[in-house]
Amino acid sequence: MPTAKKRARTYDPVKTRAAVFAQLGNVRDAVRTLSDEQLALPTRLGEWTVRELVAHIGMAVTAVHRSLDRPAPPAQDVVILDWPFATAASSSAIADFTRKLAAQHPDLDAYLADVEQTLTGHLDTHPGTRLLETNAGALPLADYLVTRTVELVVHTDDLNAAVPGLDIPYDRQALAACTRLLADALAVKAPGASTEVRIPPYAVVQCVEGPRHTRGTPPNVVETDPLTWLRLATGRTRWKDAVEEAKVSASGERSDLGGLLPVMG
Repeated sequence: MPTAKKRARTYDPVKTRAAVFAQLGNVRDAVRTLSDEQLALPTRLGEWTVRELVAHIGMAVTAVHRSLDRPAPPAQDVVILDWPFATAASSSAIADFTRKLAAQHPDLDAYLADVEQTLTGHLDTHPGTRLLETNAGALPLADYLVTRTVELVVHTDDLNAAVPGLDIPYDRQALAACTRLLADALAVKAPGASTEVRIPPYAVVQCVEGPRHTRGTPPNVVETDPLTWLRLATGRTRWKDAVEEAKVSASGERSDLGGLLPVMG
């Protein structure tokens, strides 16, 4: 796992909380409209159906609940930028838990409403500095909540891909936090300053070893939109395909990021 040595970007906890609830609300509004036939549709996540994907979204949010039910660890031992690299390790257990949740909660709207209500109570009760034992290590609640924007936004995109015409909107602040965290993870995975990755309007990062750029137009530039970026960063889209479809512009001999993606499993 790459080590996040650089100082992590800071996130406004008030905006993060609002973003999590806004995106969860967007998902809930869409789930209410889904028919049994739509809930049975396949997704791009292996064998998961739409029903199981929705259950997983609720599970991703209740990771906060489960962590708060455990004793606080004695000290923080990771930073937020360690989290993207720790997600793949528990994928098998997550899949099993997701299937059980989907079977236990036939009324998905009621399930998500309960998730939302319980999260509100937890965040009203616990300070953002409260340490949680997470899959990545011990993190403050405020930082871990930022990672929930990634789960919500990425899986919103999965739902939109699975159900034609669903078009769940993306909360701007949630999309911004997701984009920035995954862009910063790339800079951790490939430290350097020879390549500039631009994801307007949310993020610009320097990465990849090589000659450091100091002034004028950088010699190696990659630019894409936020949704394409999150698909690349999580393996939903291949670098080669995105370039061929003109969803990414890449110039310079160090602008090929194909070998560095995805950054999150």
